[in-house]
Formats: sequence, C-alpha cells, structure tokens
Amino acid sequence: MKNNTNHKSPITNHYIHPSSFVDDNVTIGENTKIWHFSHILSNTIIGKNCSFGQNCVVGPNVKVGNGVKVQNNISIYEGVEVEDDVFLGPSMVFTNVINPRAFIQRKDEFKKTLLKKGCSIGANATIVCGVTIGEYALIGSGAVVNKDVKPYALMVGVPARQIGWVGISGNTLKFDENSLAEDEFAIYELIDNNLKVRKK
Repeated sequence: MKNNTNHKSPITNHYIHPSSFVDDNVTIGENTKIWHFSHILSNTIIGKNCSFGQNCVVGPNVKVGNGVKVQNNISIYEGVEVEDDVFLGPSMVFTNVINPRAFIQRKDEFKKTLLKKGCSIGANATIVCGVTIGEYALIGSGAVVNKDVKPYALMVGVPARQIGWVGISGNTLKFDENSLAEDEFAIYELIDNNLKVRKK
C-alpha cells in the first residue's frame, strides 16, 4: 500500500486524511475529501466534489462519479459503478459475487452493479450484485435490493419492494387526479406505472 502522495491524480486540491491509504494508479478529482482509516485501491477513478467518511474501502477498478457522498463503513467493490450525485448511507453493503465460497476464487465472475445518477441508498441497506438502481431512486434503510430498481422508485423491505415514487428532491410524490405531481425540480406524470419527468 502507498500513502496519499503516490497516486496519479492530475489535480492536487483534494484532501486525504493521513490515516488513509491510496494505492498507485488512482485518480481523485478536485475538492474530493477522503477521511480517516480509508483505503483506495489501484485503478480506481473518483470524481470531483466527493466525500468519503471513515473506514471506507474502494476498488480496485471502481469508477465513482462527481458529487458522490459515501458515509462511514462502506466498501465499494470491483464490479460496482457509481454515477454522479449518488448518496450511500452509513454501513450500506455491496456484494459482487452471487455464490461466494471462501475456498473458490470467483474473481472472473464478478457481476456489474450500476447506481444511476442521483439515487440514494439508506443506512444498512444491502445491494445484491448484478442490479441497476435507476436515477433518483431511494432505497430505504435496511432494505435488501435483489433486482433492478426503476428510476424514482421508493423501495423498502426484505426483499425490497416498491411502495411509491420520489422526486428529484427525495420527497415522496403525491399525485393528483390527473396522475401529476411536482416538486421544485420537475413535474412528474405517472403513465402505466412509469414516470415521465419534465424538469423545470
């Protein structure tokens, strides 16, 4: 492991706490902050304006977008891709193998997990590998997601089920008699159990 002076970020105005480690061949964007006791593994790319709390592990070969907030005690494993403006709540969990065994190497079987722009994952939720979580979806605390999630869906429970819709603001949408709802960011129309979104 290398300390925080040995990565190849083209921009140096970010912060890495002295207790954290950054391996070689890591790129970290402007204004990103990495706090105590974290480890960023090789060939990981982290965007601008991100924040990583205490005790996070990222990589190897992980891509994290801009404006991502990663709370304490989170491991983002190889196979996971995180788009811009995603929120990862404290101690939420990713997996990357469906059928792990301690005595069998399955690194060539990692399944891709994709978190789309603006989605939020609640504290202690588990995201089973191989799923896509849609734009601005909200996963409730403690939920277990084992299938794809629609954009703007509100998901809770074990296994997670959809109980409603949220807007870009993260608030639950309340539809009128014309199946319309709005928040400060957009107008939402519910059509055949999918949302049509017109941003303001």
